[in-house]
Amino acid sequence: MFNLASYFPITEPSLIFLVVLLVILCAPIVMGKLRIPHIVGMVIAGMLLGQYGFNILERDDSFELFGNVGLIYIMFLASLEIDMEGLKKNKGKVLLFGILTFVIPFFLTFFATKIFNASFHVSALLGCIMAANTLIAYPIVIRYGLQKKPSVVLSVGATMIALFFALTTLAAIVASVNQSSNWRFWLLFILKIAVFIVGIVLIIPRLTRCFLRRYSDAVMQFIFVMAMLFLCAVLSSWVGLQSIFGAFLAGLILNRYIPQVSPLMNRIEFIGNAIFIPYFLIGVGMLIDIRLLWQGGTTLMILLCLVIAGTIGKAIAAYLSARFFRLPASSGTMMLGLTSAHAAGAIAIVMVGFLLKTPSGFAVINNEILNAVVLMILFTCIISSILTERSALRITMRDKEHFLDEMGKNDDEKILIPVKYPEYANRLTNLAILMRNKKLNRSLVVINVVYDDHDLPQNQAVGNRLLKQVEEYASSADVRVTKQVRIAANIANGIKHAFKEFQASEILIGMHTHKSVSPKFWGSFHQSLYNGLNRQIMMARLNQPLATIRRIQVAVPSRAQYEPGFYRWLERLARLAGNLDCRMTFHGRTDTLSLIQEFLTNRHREVRAEFQSMEHWNELPHLATTIAEDHLFVVVTARKGTISYKTALERLPDELTNHFNGKNILIVYPDQYGDPIDHLTFARPQHQEERSAYDEIIAWIRKKLKL
Repeated sequence: MFNLASYFPITEPSLIFLVVLLVILCAPIVMGKLRIPHIVGMVIAGMLLGQYGFNILERDDSFELFGNVGLIYIMFLASLEIDMEGLKKNKGKVLLFGILTFVIPFFLTFFATKIFNASFHVSALLGCIMAANTLIAYPIVIRYGLQKKPSVVLSVGATMIALFFALTTLAAIVASVNQSSNWRFWLLFILKIAVFIVGIVLIIPRLTRCFLRRYSDAVMQFIFVMAMLFLCAVLSSWVGLQSIFGAFLAGLILNRYIPQVSPLMNRIEFIGNAIFIPYFLIGVGMLIDIRLLWQGGTTLMILLCLVIAGTIGKAIAAYLSARFFRLPASSGTMMLGLTSAHAAGAIAIVMVGFLLKTPSGFAVINNEILNAVVLMILFTCIISSILTERSALRITMRDKEHFLDEMGKNDDEKILIPVKYPEYANRLTNLAILMRNKKLNRSLVVINVVYDDHDLPQNQAVGNRLLKQVEEYASSADVRVTKQVRIAANIANGIKHAFKEFQASEILIGMHTHKSVSPKFWGSFHQSLYNGLNRQIMMARLNQPLATIRRIQVAVPSRAQYEPGFYRWLERLARLAGNLDCRMTFHGRTDTLSLIQEFLTNRHREVRAEFQSMEHWNELPHLATTIAEDHLFVVVTARKGTISYKTALERLPDELTNHFNGKNILIVYPDQYGDPIDHLTFARPQHQEERSAYDEIIAWIRKKLKL
């Protein structure tokens, strides 16, 4: 009889590596749908695969090797991504907030853990975990463009200081567990730390400058950085500190020599995020015995102690510092949101305690505490994300900062037009001509992206003929065109790479009308395009020549005026309406409409604009009765997670299909700050997908119940 269980756990090394790679590949996709941070998702995957889960994998030596490297890599990346220059201007405030956000949570957690009779070393180690923090929610700040706000600068600096204090305290705990702690020991211990830090601070920068100047080979530079990293880690262990302390210090030292946007930084992040860090996180998960949660209340009690004491401690430090620095309450909430999450540092510290043995041979951190810390990471990541999102929204609305693009010479306008169908290319080009700034007289960038397959030569020839057609059309309007046929394995990636190569400011692309291309509203790659690029993207479906358009109707979401790209799309539409000499009607909330009216009055008096109140986005289907066939209906939408986004926008494809079928449509995704939301890094993990699993389930239930 076939017995599947007899094949597990897997012990063959190559098969283990294959399973781990499949987990690394699939876990972020699944966790993204569930809105669970990558760093937690990998731990959960390891928990399910390990001996306390389904016992699929055996935790062999590869997990020890890659796990140790991954642990060091986490701390190295965390310090390597710190903005050092931004901290120098606020040294005093950063130091004060850093001390408070370490000391208060440390002691609150230390005394709270005495509830379950924890030893001094356990309480101190848990205090270190809750005193340090990881900037899980920092991508939210980037998305709102608040990186230079005082509350954000203070939080980033305080994170560095708190982590430094936590690792130093951890080193002292490890040293006191392993050796007798008399005054001679502590004197020698402090002396060794001082010599170690001064030595590498003086030597490593000189070696780095000398090497990077002499050798430009990418592989050699990467190997050199890795050698310096592990040299610091080894030396740190030799002087009685943990290797993660040396890794963190190495990142601080090498920070200025490795720019955030550089090929070397890209390689360092790629290797860590692709192999070492996921391997380490999966290995941590394999150590967790989830069954302990049901065998007693100890794990749950530890979890509550950590979450409550740690979060309250961080809150006291954040709001107290905000009061000292005379910052508003929303800034205090931002500081709390950014400093309340625990991820990479917490896992690194708890694993040190888990592997640390007392003189009697027992681990300082047992399975119950390990499980509680991992669950704590999940809860604090959720708390941090919610608080940061809310405070970012309040700060943006409080300051009412509008990012008006400078006109004239400083205008960065360069429109990129991807074309595919001959019958549609001229209309897109015409739309771009009507939107462009005539005074700048810049060329339009028109590209045709073809797949790198066996039909490549034929497709290139077709693409060149299409671009020639567009060039002739544009030249008739005395407009220059820069054209290119690009070869790519992925159409969306080809467009994004062209966008960066030509330094474009926005994309104007057509929406397919061919059912044979894709049955979906967006087509095969539109979602990937606007989710992977945070600049203005305009998607047009034009059923008739633009010269026959009689009116432009624009639906504007609430709070659209707080988006960075507000004035860019408004300027484009104003030029379009002026060139077509047609009326334009804006539908939106009063506060948004007043700003639009002010802009048009000051810059485009020739535009005949009307304004109609639309208090709720669910009124959008009612506009369908006012949209005629010779109207252009413009929908200003938003990417998920941005300030003007609302859940009603999830229904936009269905509403446009059901109520605006056959109409001329232009969908605008405004400029946003920060990296694309599909950027994956385990040093600053984030999770936002175009549609979550929860949304899919709710939509399925509604469909079945016909709600």
